[in-house]
Amino acid sequence: MSEQMQEIGTYIEGKRPDCVAGWEIAQGELTVTVALGSLKPFIEFLKSDSTCRFNSLVDITAVDYPGRAKRFEVVYHFLSMYRNHRIRLKVHIREEDMVPSIIDVHPCANWFEREIFDMFGILFSGHPDLRRILTDYGFRGYPLRKDFPTTGYTEVRYDEVEKRVVYEPVKLVQEYRQFDFMSPWEGAEYILPGDDKVAPDGHKS
Repeated sequence: MSEQMQEIGTYIEGKRPDCVAGWEIAQGELTVTVALGSLKPFIEFLKSDSTCRFNSLVDITAVDYPGRAKRFEVVYHFLSMYRNHRIRLKVHIREEDMVPSIIDVHPCANWFEREIFDMFGILFSGHPDLRRILTDYGFRGYPLRKDFPTTGYTEVRYDEVEKRVVYEPVKLVQEYRQFDFMSPWEGAEYILPGDDKVAPDGHKS
């Protein structure tokens, strides 16, 4: 299988050198890095080329790397049922970049692209209905970005008095995850009362 993937990688690079920025076999799968401007034509090639025939879009996702100039990595997974091969495409984009929608090539990309917009705030140009799909209307921020607080910004609850769902700013009684490292569970030497461990003979250490 590895030799077959090597052959496909070499074939793809030879056929579309203008699109392929690099490729490798990673995690047992052919991974191709594509330039943003060549993304859609390359996906069309993968679907229509008789040797490739990657005609099934399995998933689209993204990864956030805040320290990079090109912060986001949009990742596409395709399957060729005719060749029994899979391919992973990666495209690196800046926060302000727009990714071309591939709905007219793979209609099932519709909800995948909406989910990425909802979770990461990445925009897809040419999408017919780019709106949030998992979060609520008026949701603030993008939950899968690394700088999004784990507590979120808003708390949602049902108010028994008002008999409706209410939205309130998150209020914490102490700074979230502010540890004093005074427990053995945090690796400190000092032991608080009640935190001492029990030895196998039944005596506390």
